[in-house]
Amino acid sequence: MKVTRRTIFKFTLAGAALMSGPWPQLPEAAEELKMPGDVPEEKFDFETKGVEGWSTVDGQWTVEEMAGAPSGKKVLVQRATRNEFNVIVAPAGPFTDVDVSMKFKPLSGRQDASGGIVFRFNDGKYYVVRANALEDNFRLYYYDRGRSQLATARVKAPALGQWHTVRVVALGDHIQAWLDGKLYLDHHDRRYRSGRVGLWTKADSVTAFDDLTIRGVAAGG
Repeated sequence: MKVTRRTIFKFTLAGAALMSGPWPQLPEAAEELKMPGDVPEEKFDFETKGVEGWSTVDGQWTVEEMAGAPSGKKVLVQRATRNEFNVIVAPAGPFTDVDVSMKFKPLSGRQDASGGIVFRFNDGKYYVVRANALEDNFRLYYYDRGRSQLATARVKAPALGQWHTVRVVALGDHIQAWLDGKLYLDHHDRRYRSGRVGLWTKADSVTAFDDLTIRGVAAGG
C-alpha cells in the first residue's frame, strides 16, 4: 500500500477514536445477584433515631431537618470539608454477604460532590462504591491506608441538589453495584470477606443521606 500523508492522517484519526472510545461496558447478560429471601433487613431513615451507636471514622455527621427528605423530615448530613475521606459506620453487623442501598443528595463541593456506600469495613479497611456529581463515572474501590480503584463505569453525573440511589450487593467475592436503578458494575474481588456497613464522602463534599437499608448475613452466623 502506498503511504501518503492522507493515509497517515486517517490512521491517526482512527487511533484517536479508539483511545477516546467508550469505557468497558457491563455485559448485557450479567445476571443480577440476589440475597436469600430469609435474610433480615434493617432500615435507617434518621427520622426517629440519630447516629447513637454509629462509629465516626472521620467527618462531621449530623442529623438535620431537610425539606423534601425521602422519608419524613430528617436526614444525615456530612459537612466536613477538609478531610481526604469521611466515613461513618452503622452499628449493625459485621456481615459477610450484604445487599445495601441508600439515597444521597450532593449539596455542594468544588473538588468533589460525592456519596458512597462502605461495606465489609473492618479495622479501617473496606470497600466503597461511590457516585460523584462532578464526574461522569461510577466506581468501586478498596481502601487499605489508601484508596485503589477496582472497577469503573461511565454514567451521567448525578445532579447536584437532587436525590439519587446507590445499591451494592456482595455475595462472596462477587460484587455488583447500581446507580439510580441501573446495574453498572460487576466485579470479583476476594480481598475482604466480612465487616460492617457505612456511608462515605470525599474532600469538600457536603452530602445528605437517607433511607439506608441493609440486608446482611451475620459473620459467623
